[in-house]
Amino acid sequence: MAVVAAVGAVIAPQGAAQAAPGPRILHVAPNGVGPNGVAPNDSGPSCTATRPCSPRAARDAARAVSGRDVRVELADGTYEMNEPLKLGAADSGRDGHTVTWTAARGARPVLSGGRALTGWHKGADGTWTAEVPEGVTPRQLFVDGERAVRARGAACAASTCDATRTGMTGATATGIANWQRPTGAEAVIKVRWRDYHCRITGVEGDNLTFAQPCWTNSASGTNRTGPAWDSTTVDSSRYSGVAFFENARELLDEPGEFVWDAADRTVAYLPREGEDMRHARVLTPAAERLMVIDGAHDLRVRGIGFAYAAYGLPSTDEGYAGTQAGLTLTGATGPVDHAGRHYTKPSAALTVRGGRHVDVTGAEFTHLGGAGVVLEAGTKDTSVTRSRFTDLSSGAVYVGDTEPKPEAELAGERNTVAYNTIRRTGVEYTDSVGVWAGYEAGLTVDHNTLVDLPYSGISVGWGWNQPEARKSVLRDNRVTNNRITHVMRVEHAQHDGGAIYTQGAQPGTVVSGNYINRSAYGNTERDGNGIYLDEQSSYIRVEGNVITRVGYKWVSNWADYGIQNHATGNWTDTETPALTGTGSTMKDNHTKLDRLPAEALAVAARSGAHRAAAEQLRPDLARTGVASQSSTDGAAPAAYAIDGDTSTDTRTLSEPGAWWQADLGGVRRVGQIEVWNNASMTTAGFDVQTARTSDFADATTVHVTGRSLRPTLLDTDAEARYIRIKLTGTGRVALAQVLVHPSRT
Repeated sequence: MAVVAAVGAVIAPQGAAQAAPGPRILHVAPNGVGPNGVAPNDSGPSCTATRPCSPRAARDAARAVSGRDVRVELADGTYEMNEPLKLGAADSGRDGHTVTWTAARGARPVLSGGRALTGWHKGADGTWTAEVPEGVTPRQLFVDGERAVRARGAACAASTCDATRTGMTGATATGIANWQRPTGAEAVIKVRWRDYHCRITGVEGDNLTFAQPCWTNSASGTNRTGPAWDSTTVDSSRYSGVAFFENARELLDEPGEFVWDAADRTVAYLPREGEDMRHARVLTPAAERLMVIDGAHDLRVRGIGFAYAAYGLPSTDEGYAGTQAGLTLTGATGPVDHAGRHYTKPSAALTVRGGRHVDVTGAEFTHLGGAGVVLEAGTKDTSVTRSRFTDLSSGAVYVGDTEPKPEAELAGERNTVAYNTIRRTGVEYTDSVGVWAGYEAGLTVDHNTLVDLPYSGISVGWGWNQPEARKSVLRDNRVTNNRITHVMRVEHAQHDGGAIYTQGAQPGTVVSGNYINRSAYGNTERDGNGIYLDEQSSYIRVEGNVITRVGYKWVSNWADYGIQNHATGNWTDTETPALTGTGSTMKDNHTKLDRLPAEALAVAARSGAHRAAAEQLRPDLARTGVASQSSTDGAAPAAYAIDGDTSTDTRTLSEPGAWWQADLGGVRRVGQIEVWNNASMTTAGFDVQTARTSDFADATTVHVTGRSLRPTLLDTDAEARYIRIKLTGTGRVALAQVLVHPSRT
């Protein structure tokens, strides 16, 4: 018994010594306020619950901890940042431990780059004005948490605002020549997938000049952009005019608009109904980055908010010379390049450079002047998960870089973007995307929800088949189970994209289980895709996706040098031409659906950050009908408009009162009619008639002014057997599809 007791005495202390110590908890509170009214202390802080410290002091305290995990807990409140919180290699977890920056239990801490604008006074014209502190350039303004709009004018057609490599005409017709300070205004121009914002620098007669290098980088002849991209510059034949001029006092005429006057250092604002500027909280983004993680590893960021970060470059003479997906061409000079190797990513609230095992989860990114997160410079094994991105001027998440064959240390590998909700990004820079990835290997983009975006939802890959980009580190990427709806919004006039967009040869890459609905729906031209395998996209499997209500193709692989792509087992409500890429195939796809089957509905319901039902297709009464038309031009019969394929077109001869019609086979109660224009957007100025009898004596008529969209939607509640689309003048009726839906009641 004595021996056993002695052994036990030895064993007990030994077992206790093996127990891992708990994490060291460091408590942080916003500047000036602690949990018990104790101000944080940057000099010799204890970082306790009763004596919390600032974020930077907590960072320094964490560096002194060894042999255990560190947990930095941020109390509730707003942390005003004049410069980013920088976390480097010294702030990593060591010896198998982690460092976690997290919201305290029940807290919602927010790192904010915003500056409050106060002292508002009312003018005789109903606008309110406030002075702006030195060092702050208000490119965005938020009033009680709602984004204001830079005062903007009407569009100016190319016939008036004729752009050249040196400037633009139109100063007289637009009234700019008479503005008090035209050099504070910018021209916003959209050409296909590109977006440009350049500041006016001079007015001479009818001519405008713009900031350099912004205008030069927006025009042709740089030899620094993608192949044949001079066809999409401001001086190209595809330029149709200025979308709008913005930021001039003469344009301040709508509630919710503001103007920044750099000369007076004032902001003028026209309040919305119900806003009281004497009590409103008005913020403008001022600090550009809020957190920078550079070379750190085994680091976690949990439950922290990021708000009101600025993006300063567009307010300089660099402006915003958009190339693609939110990246820009910068600098007055640069190397000859056609593969996008030297484009500049937007500034982000949170940047991770060269990180290893960095996990960002449960964060909230909102009211940002730039992007949400950038992972770059060889970041590996890093994730952004279960976070929310709302109301961002640029895109949500940018992963990787633009160099096709980087050194091993600079290659992005095994990163993850998953279970995030991305909504209303690209508010200002409408060419940006929800999630962008450059040359990545083993990337996972999974179960994200993306809603209400101006251009593409998810973009993976780079290079455009240029010689230096044909072989790259791209491989084994997975874009799976995402829910992407209401993207490529037509009102933003960005074209040639898709809900999911790819570039480059990337063996082993899979696009699967995604639900795509309303991509470029209601488009002004035949454009906009569900899944877009652009240019050299190769070796990609597209399988088991649900794709409905897209402006053009549900899947596109148009280039013969985009090889060995395979689309299998997808569900869609249209058809598309065969994949053009060498060795590419389409097999066992369920096309031309007017109802989604149970299996497709289940795939859609499982997609996204949170389970949600799909928008079921509405039955098409015309699908089993008989179509006819006043005449037929070539191989474009009337039946093409009821074949379930929006890529085939009908066409009549040009004649007075040309028409197309469908006989539903019996009188049905009609609730909605979709009219899809043809590839050339031919059909314009027409009546849509519904009637019970073939002579249309009892017809109900709705007139459509201007061109039909893809589609134009007409709600009705009529009993009808015959549907007719008839020109009110002379011309052709040419249609891709006419769908006739029954009443919901």
